[in-house]
Amino acid sequence: MIIQEYTSKRELTKIEKTFDLVVIGGGMAGVCCAITAARQGIKVALIQDRPVLGGNASSEVRLWVLGATSHMGNNNRWSREGGVIDEILVENTFRNKEGNPVLFDMVLVDKVLAEKNIELFLNTIVLDIEKSNEKTIKLVTAFNPQNQTEYTFKAELFADCSGDGIVSYLAGAAYRIGAEDKEEHLELFAPDKNEYGELLGHSIFFYMKDTGKPVSYVAPDFALKNVEEAIPKLMNPGYFNTGHHGCKYWWLEYGGRIDTIHDTEAIKYELWKVVYGIWDYIKNSGKYPEAINYTLEWVGVIPGKRESRRFKGYYMLTQQDVIEQRNHYDSVAYGGWSIDLHPADGVYSAKNGCNQWHSKGVYPIPYRSYVSYDIDNLFIGGRLMSASHVAFGSSRVMCTSAHGGQAIGMAAALCIAKNQKPVDYIQPAKIKDLQRKLIATGQYLPEIKLNEFGGLIKNASISVSSELSLSQLKPNNNYFKLDYPAAMLLPLKGRVQIIQIEVKCKKATTLKVEIRTSIKKENFTPDVVLFKNEYNLDKSTQQVDIDFSLLGVERGYYFICFMKNELIEIAESDQLITGLMSVFNYQNPAVSNYGIQVPPDNIGVEKFELWCPLRRPKGKNFALKFTPTLEAFEMSNLRSELMRPVVGTNAWVASFEDENPTLTLSWEEQQSIQQIRLFFDTDYDHAMENVQMGHHDSAMPFCVKEYTITDENDTVLFETTTNHQTVNTIKLPNTVVVSQLKIALKHPSEITPAALFGIIVN
Repeated sequence: MIIQEYTSKRELTKIEKTFDLVVIGGGMAGVCCAITAARQGIKVALIQDRPVLGGNASSEVRLWVLGATSHMGNNNRWSREGGVIDEILVENTFRNKEGNPVLFDMVLVDKVLAEKNIELFLNTIVLDIEKSNEKTIKLVTAFNPQNQTEYTFKAELFADCSGDGIVSYLAGAAYRIGAEDKEEHLELFAPDKNEYGELLGHSIFFYMKDTGKPVSYVAPDFALKNVEEAIPKLMNPGYFNTGHHGCKYWWLEYGGRIDTIHDTEAIKYELWKVVYGIWDYIKNSGKYPEAINYTLEWVGVIPGKRESRRFKGYYMLTQQDVIEQRNHYDSVAYGGWSIDLHPADGVYSAKNGCNQWHSKGVYPIPYRSYVSYDIDNLFIGGRLMSASHVAFGSSRVMCTSAHGGQAIGMAAALCIAKNQKPVDYIQPAKIKDLQRKLIATGQYLPEIKLNEFGGLIKNASISVSSELSLSQLKPNNNYFKLDYPAAMLLPLKGRVQIIQIEVKCKKATTLKVEIRTSIKKENFTPDVVLFKNEYNLDKSTQQVDIDFSLLGVERGYYFICFMKNELIEIAESDQLITGLMSVFNYQNPAVSNYGIQVPPDNIGVEKFELWCPLRRPKGKNFALKFTPTLEAFEMSNLRSELMRPVVGTNAWVASFEDENPTLTLSWEEQQSIQQIRLFFDTDYDHAMENVQMGHHDSAMPFCVKEYTITDENDTVLFETTTNHQTVNTIKLPNTVVVSQLKIALKHPSEITPAALFGIIVN
């Protein structure tokens, strides 16, 4: 028993902690920043003011994590962000393919707690900062109401990934709120602030459940009563129907015309009025008898926030960076979500809920946008990064934020190891060190070419048991009806193969075939037509020889396009091969994809067609035959730093007939090896939304699950039968001295050959 007598005043328990890096904010940017830094060996505090990690992706808000893939509804092929955010999404899909948000919470907590160099502080709210001089933060002070403890966190470096920028704000760093005038950055899409507003609002989601028996509902007194009049979108089936819930109601948005920081509680109450009023309308208006057995299972308790402060860095990202895909010498991340601006009146606006315009491909983001201009030891991550309001409409989404968070974490680790400041890595001579380290963790950086990549494989000879020489994609006896244009996206070089395809016709007609490519070779927008032909077909099942053999092409990706003809069906294949894909010129209105993007004049956005995949189990490859064989899977790809299909497959793929695919690295002299890192194919084109949508596969069908690593004496150094991850880092328990490494892979399945993007040996 503890008995405390009366005293005039008591003090809180106070604890002082010292770290190398303090990360404020446990959303996706902060989580990925902390994990990346900790894995480099520095001591990290991760401070989160909520009881769970994930921010807008947590079970408290339940927004799906997305980025460049944009629900697979744009032209950004194989664009899922790499590194830690990829690891998290792959793991969540493996454990939780149904999209349970509570389970995603635990995936995040599990990942953070697994890192011995991270100390996690949940429910911990930053209240103050102290500086050692005008431009250096010395410490932050925080309070945890759950354990009634006041913490002091000291560190050399701080990463503010807090969404509203509490540390940057208290430290006096320069920031902006709202939209810039069009003239400031010559951004043609800058909104009319009187008509469209300056800020993106908050959203609250809700889930419904079918109980199997009638459920009544009595609305709270505060619920909105005149919902049909107040919310015009309720009359639009594209926005509202009783089959929607969760993120489908992203347009339940409010707050864009008031203070999105200090008025957050008022915004929450307004959104609760909206949600409970809409549920009253669903249950009690008599218009939705199908909802008789539904109950309101969950309503968000905090709003998902889109926009508030944006802080000053050494470079401000603008619309032109996004649309023109401007390259930067110091790029450390990329974006690919559309420029996505919403009317400030949100749910009460009669305008479309969003105004999305896509670029033709992903765009690089410079390191300078993540370094505070005013505070020497401060990084600005996630929604805080230095961007204009228009560019922020794209860069704000969570995968993009996480990708930048990883760059911050790696930069912080380098700064600690080499006694540097964040600004030092802006130097062209130093930034390559950071870029090389990021790529080695699986983080793709567009258009960055680096030397001295792969560690010890630089001086190794590489041999393989086979290379895929593709003569055909075998038919599965099913056919795709050309209700809309379809294409095979193929990696080609030199003379184009003669391609044969089997087609079925209802009556005599003409098949129109085109070969297209992208103006920019790294893109997957078919904006250049190289070849057209028409083939007269009979009413029958027949073979069509498509002869492009007089056409010579540079190495790159090309679209073999079969144009719309409802009288024609083309043969499909079940085979799945790394670097090959079918795409379709269809519509996906959820991400403003209507088959072709036709922007208004003078908004600085381009017109182009959108050719996108269908999600498995749909979207089969087409059963093509190649003469001569398609050669794009050679072992030399293993020396590239491009660990995904870009311009080429960038993968070694073994032959289907090779029963024991083996890669052998040999050195003339013995090598001391501590670590081996392998890069597998987990289908970078699959968006892997973490909640609600659900996925066909838990483990990606392209991924090698079983492999063994041995030395020249056949001593087993490592083996597994359960891999499902992209990057496998094998840290050997003891340094081994070898002159040879053999990696024996097992094909993922009979329809998918073993593939490997890269290997790093240290």
